[in-house]
Amino acid sequence: MIDDEIEVVYRVRTASSGLDARIEALLLEQTVELKREALHTAHVRQHFVGRVIATDPVGADEFLVAIAQPTDVVAGDPAQLLNVLFGNCSLQPDVELEDVRVPPQMERALCGPRFGIAGLRQLTGVRGRALTASVLKPIGLSVRETASLCHTLALSGLDVIKDDHGLANHSYCPFADRVRVCLAATAEAADTTGRRTLYVPNLIGSPATVLHQAREANELGVEAVLVSPMLLGLPFFNEFVRDLGRPVIAHPAFGGAQRINPVALLGKLFPLFGADAVIFPNAGGRFSYGPAVCAGIARALRAPDAAIAPALPVPAGGIRTENVGAVLESYGADTMLLIGGSLLESPDAKTLLLRSRQFVEAVHAFRYSP
Repeated sequence: MIDDEIEVVYRVRTASSGLDARIEALLLEQTVELKREALHTAHVRQHFVGRVIATDPVGADEFLVAIAQPTDVVAGDPAQLLNVLFGNCSLQPDVELEDVRVPPQMERALCGPRFGIAGLRQLTGVRGRALTASVLKPIGLSVRETASLCHTLALSGLDVIKDDHGLANHSYCPFADRVRVCLAATAEAADTTGRRTLYVPNLIGSPATVLHQAREANELGVEAVLVSPMLLGLPFFNEFVRDLGRPVIAHPAFGGAQRINPVALLGKLFPLFGADAVIFPNAGGRFSYGPAVCAGIARALRAPDAAIAPALPVPAGGIRTENVGAVLESYGADTMLLIGGSLLESPDAKTLLLRSRQFVEAVHAFRYSP
């Protein structure tokens, strides 16, 4: 890749007879939005029109098309980067965004994960194994009920307890009250277990609301937060994490609303824009991601280009204590396993504590292949 170019790969569905014309239209659509013969300025033709790198057939009337776009068109702006990657062409049903590679100087400008795998390990004190996590849900619990659930989960020895991404500033469980009691619940549990669980509240709302919640969380002593970048908007997310000073776990909500390959969106763009850990649907759960896609997301998160730090994969959905070994065999130690439903379906607090401890013990006991 040339240092002043952005490489973008699209999956294009078109008949082979019209492929060249379709590629030319796609190439120009994302920058100049004019046909080549209408570009009367030499400077525009030389500095703002990209080039085709490769075209590979991948099925009947389906092609992977790699295009290099000049970095000048981005103007150093995160929103404009997304516009160049998949702006107008996202409106065309025959195109999907398949892959993205940006030059090192652009990666450094976006900053990527501020903490990443190393920072989350330092914060939780976990070395040599996967992290364990669960979630506070369902929506509708009171502040007291939420605190009780958090306390029970923390007693099991979990490394992380996060809010459900649907927990907002509800009248029956206001944000500040929820954060305050959950931090107290994890502190109380630590008196019994000898180790404090990291509580991660969900920040959601308008930019002003999220910034206010971040200030409240900071004042209350929160050490990491949960954010849904696609709900907030990736450019705001990137700006927000720059000054946050805490690890951010990214939730994929609304991530399926665009025709973007999950590996490109969750494995590359989320960490590029600042996520330290990324939750994604594990294969075999209620979502449609298969093993190859999940492995691709984890690989992209942990092995980025040299300019940004590795981020932590967080497979979730469909994981049960009984299959922890198989999941860890697939993902390895640099992973956070998030189990919610299969623990929270427990009929009472005693059973929930037992199941959660079984989950924790299964992760602690797993021996990773060399």
